[in-house]
Formats: sequence, C-alpha cells, structure tokens
Amino acid sequence: MDVLIHHGIHHTNQAFSAIGQMKSRDELCDVELIVDGNRLKAHKLILASFSPYFHAMFTSQLAESQSNTVTLHDIDFEALKTLVDYTYTSVIDINQHNVQVLLSTASMLQMNCVRDSCCKFLKTQLHPSNCLGIIAFADTHSCNELHQLSHEFALGHFKEVIQSEEYVLLSYNQVESLISSDVMNVDSEECVFQAVMSWIDHDRANRQKYVVNLIQHVRLPLVSRDFLLLHVETNELIRNCNECKDLLIEAMRYQLWPEKRSLYQNFRTQYRRLCGTSKVAISIGGGSLFSIHSECEIYDINRDSWIPVASMAERRARLGVAVINNTVYAIGGYDGGSDLNSVECYLPQTNTWTLIQSLGTRRSGLGVAVTSNLIFAIGGYDGALCLNSVERYDPLTNQWSCVADLNSRRRYVRGATLNDCIYAIGGFDGGIHLASVECYDLNLNQWKQSASMLARRSSAGVTVVDNILYVCGGNDGSNCLRSFEKYDPEKDEWISLPPMNSKRSTHDVIAVDGWIYAIGGNDGSASLSSVEKYSIAANKWYPSSAMNMRRSSVGVAFCEVLLHE
Repeated sequence: MDVLIHHGIHHTNQAFSAIGQMKSRDELCDVELIVDGNRLKAHKLILASFSPYFHAMFTSQLAESQSNTVTLHDIDFEALKTLVDYTYTSVIDINQHNVQVLLSTASMLQMNCVRDSCCKFLKTQLHPSNCLGIIAFADTHSCNELHQLSHEFALGHFKEVIQSEEYVLLSYNQVESLISSDVMNVDSEECVFQAVMSWIDHDRANRQKYVVNLIQHVRLPLVSRDFLLLHVETNELIRNCNECKDLLIEAMRYQLWPEKRSLYQNFRTQYRRLCGTSKVAISIGGGSLFSIHSECEIYDINRDSWIPVASMAERRARLGVAVINNTVYAIGGYDGGSDLNSVECYLPQTNTWTLIQSLGTRRSGLGVAVTSNLIFAIGGYDGALCLNSVERYDPLTNQWSCVADLNSRRRYVRGATLNDCIYAIGGFDGGIHLASVECYDLNLNQWKQSASMLARRSSAGVTVVDNILYVCGGNDGSNCLRSFEKYDPEKDEWISLPPMNSKRSTHDVIAVDGWIYAIGGNDGSASLSSVEKYSIAANKWYPSSAMNMRRSSVGVAFCEVLLHE
C-alpha cells in the first residue's frame, strides 16, 4: 500500500507563534509568576520545556506543581519577563544594560543557552576598565570560560588595569591571583611592585599585613638597580618587614654578583612570559652585493610569511643578536665602512629600536650567547685584529664588562648556550678556519676546550634543541658548506647529519617546535633570501618561504609580537 508522509516544515514556527498569541491574550495560561507584586502569565509546558528549573518545579511534589500561582524571590522581574518571552519566540535582545541581570536570572532558571550567549556578549565587551568586574561576576556565576578569558585579558592589559577604579577594590586573593601569574604583559617588574604598593596604600591600616605575601610574587631581582635602591629599599613597609628585607637582599645579591647568578635561580629570577602574542623570527640587517641593510623583517610561522618591521638606527652586517625578556639586541657588526661597537635594542610591543650602551671594543663577526639574563659578546674583529676578548652585558645596569679571554682568537665565531655553559664554536683566527670549540663556565670565569667539530667552520649557523647543539654550513677556507652536525655534551662528541639543500655561510639559524630554520647567508656566489628548515623527527631538510630581501651576514632571533587579524 502506498504511504505519504507529510512533513510540515513550518509546523514548529506556526505552533509557537500560535502559543505566543494565546499567551498575549491570556488564553489557556495555567500559571502566574509573581515577583515583588508584578504578575506574569504563562504556560507551564512551555516554561518546563526550556527551563530545567521550572521543569523540576512543575513535575515534582512541590506545592508549586499543583498551584496556578508561583511566587519567585531574589529575581529581577524585567529579566524574568524577557526570558519568558524568549521561551515563546526564541529571540532575545542582549545588550550592555541588561546582560548581567539576564545572565544571573538565566543561571537561576538554568537556561544555559541564554547564559552562554550572555557570556559570549561579555567577552566582546572586555576592557581594562571593566575586566576585573567581569572576572568577579563570572566567578560568582561559575562561568568558567568567561572567567578564564577575562583573567587572561586583565593580565594582557595589566598596566592599564591597575589604573582602574576596580583594581584598588579587589580582595587580597584577587590581587595575589593576578600578580602571581607567570604570564603577564608588563614593560618591567617595577610595574608589578607599584601595583602591589598602590593596592596596599589604598587601605594601609587593613592591608599592610599582606605586604610580604604579595611582595614575594614581585620579581625584585629583575627590577633596575636604580629602582631597587630608590623605591624598594626606601619603602617604609619593606624596611619594617624582615621577610621583605630578605627578598631585597636576594635581589641585591643577584644584581651585584652576576657571575654567581646561576646559584640564585628561582621563579623571581625568571622573566614573565607574554600573553596574547605569537612567536616570530626577526631577521636583522645583513648585506647583499654592495649594500649593508638596516631593514628588518619578521617571519610569522603560522602564516608562513615575512613582514617588514621598523629598521635599525644603523646599518649592520656581521652583527650579533640576542634576546632577553622579549627585547631583541643587535650588537656590533659592520656598516660598510667601519666595524661597530654600537648596540641597539628592539621592542616588539612598540616596533621601535633604541641605541643603548656601546661595547667596550668594536666587534664584527662576533658570537653572542645568553645565560643568567646576561649577554656575552664573544671574539670578532675590531678592524685590525681577530679578537679573543669577551664582554658581558647586564640589562639591569645597562653596562658592559670584560670577562675571561678565549683561548683562541676567533672572528666569524658563533655562540650558543648549552646546560648553562657558553660555547664559542669555530671561526677564523687570522690564519686558518677553525673546527675547535671552547666552553665557558660562568661561575669559574674560565674557558676550556671542548670536542672539535667534524669540519672546520667559520660563519656557521648554530642553535640548541633539547640540550643538543646543532651546527650547519659555514666556510672551511675553501668552500661554503652544506654539511650539518650535532654535538652531544654528555658524550662530548659530534655526529654527522643530512646536509642542507643549499650551501650557506654567514647565515643564521633558529629552532622552534621541532624545526631548525637556516635563514639567508651566502652560497659562495651570491647573497641569499632563501630559507630551509630541518625536521628533527624526520631527519630531513625542506624548503620554506624566502625573505623579502637577500641577506648575508644576517642576525636572526625569536621574539613575541601581538599579531592583529
């Protein structure tokens, strides 16, 4: 027998439209909701269909299940009316004036779809002036995702947030939750100290008891020495608290004895990580043909593209590059006429370069390495001689100082940090290209020989991944190289790896997420814009997106930037 199945595509809309009209005419309504004397008629079936709260009320043994009137307490009538209308129409207007009361009422009535929409709306309204209030509101109503996002927003805009009226009204636990985070966007730790003191000073009589509990989260070893002496050491609350004075002494020891910093490592000596940022490679200076570059560009790994950024104040090739606290340092180099002792730093947050304290010695073709928040400028060339001298820079004091000399003179040397030791790798001593490697112990202020590489290399590319040192390319005195090797410090031995696809010297190398990138350089006949990457897992090289400019004798490092869609 033939069967026709009819499906009314407008059935649900027509039914709810009709039920809504009956409600507006008070037809077949079987319940009246009462809030502070205000009355609202509805249908139990509709309310129970959209609200587990009403479903439990009308299907249980509660008195309300048998009654035609229900009195509700601690609820806003206008919000209730809006939500009841929503159960009939599926449409609700959420705006900045009603979102909080709607969310509260929807939470009480267990109307999670409206509650979630309110949270979604609040996410779009986050601002430094209101995010702390939204954190508290989300916490009260167990909106976990909104709470997390609001908390991250506050940390991402910490400098602006602590200027808001809401900040000084926070509870102790709320302040501690913010300043104890390892992830926070602040220009310096001085900002965190000032935030703590401004919160305490708002109600000093009742809040000074929290000073040590909060100050222990401030990374005092990382504030500038001037700030430490002028603002921390002179603070009355700090001077009158023995535990705070201990933290001050810890900070002073860290700054006064940089060679012993490895002995004072704890969370207070680690810079906070940034939030809301993406990791990018920044390619700095270099040269091509007869031109030395001041131009820079960044590589967005996620988009696989290179983007120009601010140029340096000076042209530089054969420079050294280092990063501390997301500040990129361009050190020394060659400008086409002279070897340089000048140094400038790049702030990704503002896309600006600033000249800072110069090296004590002109250096091009130097190696650079970082340990214990100190930058080491290793060897190089001063315009007359290959150098064996080494200088150390402390960003906290903006000063360079000399440390122990290398055992060998090294120009076009590369530097790296492995297991808190600094390695000077290969180079050119004025007579031969070197395979030798030296290792520097910061505590002993002493260089010692390490196992030599398998090949002589100057101007090689060097990086460290998982306590393994990787070296690729360079020049052996006769040719630019493709060869690639790695060093295992536990075995003190070098192991050969698959060669690069292209010959490269004067390039630079960085590593991220299991990939090693070889960037720019010279192949023996021309400067390169090309980039290739090595998969540690696959043990193979692959092509990657080329830079916008050819760059030999380039410096490259990783930093974090806020990338706008």
